[in-house]
Amino acid sequence: MKVTKTKDSDNKIVVTLEEPDDLFSLRRVIEVGDSITADTTRVIKQDNEFSRPDKGERIKIRIILRVEKISFDNSVDRLKISGIIITSNNENVPRGLHHSITLKVGDTVVLEKSRWNENYLKILSKSVMKFKYLLVSVDSQEAAIGSLTGTYLKMTPNIYSGKSGKRYSADKKNESNNSYFESIRTALEIYLNEQGIKIIVFGPGETKRRLYNFLRERNEYYQKTDFSIVEGIEASGEDGIFVFLRSQAMKDLMSDSKIAMVTSIMDKIMQQISKGEKRYAIGIKEIKYAQSLNAIEALIYSDKVFNDIEEEDFIKLLNEIESNNTKVFATDSTTDIGLRVTSLGGVIALLRYPIY
Repeated sequence: MKVTKTKDSDNKIVVTLEEPDDLFSLRRVIEVGDSITADTTRVIKQDNEFSRPDKGERIKIRIILRVEKISFDNSVDRLKISGIIITSNNENVPRGLHHSITLKVGDTVVLEKSRWNENYLKILSKSVMKFKYLLVSVDSQEAAIGSLTGTYLKMTPNIYSGKSGKRYSADKKNESNNSYFESIRTALEIYLNEQGIKIIVFGPGETKRRLYNFLRERNEYYQKTDFSIVEGIEASGEDGIFVFLRSQAMKDLMSDSKIAMVTSIMDKIMQQISKGEKRYAIGIKEIKYAQSLNAIEALIYSDKVFNDIEEEDFIKLLNEIESNNTKVFATDSTTDIGLRVTSLGGVIALLRYPIY
């Protein structure tokens, strides 16, 4: 999440959503009565004798919406906000009309409150990402690129070298490699304008080092950016990325990232389970009991939790838990860690002390 205060008011904050976890954070912060400035669309019906009564033109508008209702729109990757239009930039959309906007990853809005409290600012500041990681899993046959923001992984389709055997002359081999590496470079280009990028390359053999040298020769950006080569990952393509995300190398190299923190917490919980020590809580009932004792050290959840508790009740519980200096993390099913949380009922916590 990118968070910026506006120059015209201390009560307004510009929020850009970068991962699904940001939608959870924004959901926890928005209250009834707040104002949201956003770009949206609305159908304008033409009121004249030549227009069909059931048709209208959908136009793009910018509105300020006074919030009346907030909820996830059938899935946790879309946040629906309903309310009354205060102002719009189109004279055909007057104030006072009811309207709904749907926010997703990549959207930018301006949130205005009459007063910001410390807990809300803390929730937003924790969602600010220092780095985005580009994971490049490559060997002589195939490559895959994963963009990792928080615990959200976005994968590009595999890139294939077209190399089918060992009967290559030196010239043909170099020509094939250059074409293959050029395809990888092109796929990386879309991320180069973003701030805080760290590139991590891994895979079997020496192809990863040849790719690194190729990129440095083609673009000065790769000479200046944080670029790491990791040994010991003996898989490539999409499989290689998932192997890396479960490896010790990931924890060591990305120790300050959200996914490394969540993985470390999950590993500690698994150790407690294997030892038979009750320094963990699984499921919403155990979480509520542990919270009543102020025993929660860290909590991880996924969208599966909404099968067992109403959305509004869970949001209130999260805000209550985090007010006790508890680390709270949302995960999604794009990574192995999110799937593990989902398989455990959608919510799991590491405790400060054992409870029975």
